[in-house]
Amino acid sequence: MDSNAPALHHNCLNCNRELTENYCQSCGQKSSTHRYSLKHFVEHDFIHGIWHVDKGVLYTIKELFTRPGHSVREFIQGKRARFFSFVTLIVVILATSGLLSQYTQVHITDLMPKSMQQTMNSIEKFTTKYPKLVILILIPIYSLFSFLWFRKAKLNYSEHLVLNSYKTAGELIFGLFFSVLTIFYTNIIVLFYIYYVFIALGTIIYSVWFYSQFFAGHPYSKKGAIFRAIMIPVSYLFLSGIIGFVLGVLGAVKK
Repeated sequence: MDSNAPALHHNCLNCNRELTENYCQSCGQKSSTHRYSLKHFVEHDFIHGIWHVDKGVLYTIKELFTRPGHSVREFIQGKRARFFSFVTLIVVILATSGLLSQYTQVHITDLMPKSMQQTMNSIEKFTTKYPKLVILILIPIYSLFSFLWFRKAKLNYSEHLVLNSYKTAGELIFGLFFSVLTIFYTNIIVLFYIYYVFIALGTIIYSVWFYSQFFAGHPYSKKGAIFRAIMIPVSYLFLSGIIGFVLGVLGAVKK
């Protein structure tokens, strides 16, 4: 008898409820379990559990770049079995980015003229030095803006945190792509245009696409959703401008 063959059980090994189907009606665990082996770990836990095309990381990333708003709206409404956890997804992307950072040869600060670096205030310097951390910090701020601009959708703030977390995961992938590029390519001028034209602008376009798709018909018209989606990053830029102005005034007073 194969020691790695699935063993069938009359009671769930997780919650001890009597089993009548392939999955426990109480906790959802399979009625059959495998004994752990290297083969099972590689084939099931790693490949199937994480990279499976029908669910997991690859499925979630595919959805975030083919139908981001629709898929995340379905997730919030309850279709969650196939989606990878937004918290885990963000952690995976950041961990991957951290591993790659030791091989990157160009950083965002390298793309900026020295004269511009000298005139930046403390917030701008922090934003430039830690762009991925800033993206995470902005999740509750963008959630507040989306909550206010799309308040008729009647989603609570926590649900806005979820949808903005998935949007952030998509934006972090843009940054991850740029990090990979800087491992193999170091032309500062070309990278400058790639970052500010394709990456920075691309994340803004992605953000508008995400929001407008999520909220179209919920209960906004397509044009109304696009307008309000545009106003979210505009609101953030306006807030950033006010904060920058206040810091500039305070800095001038201290001098």
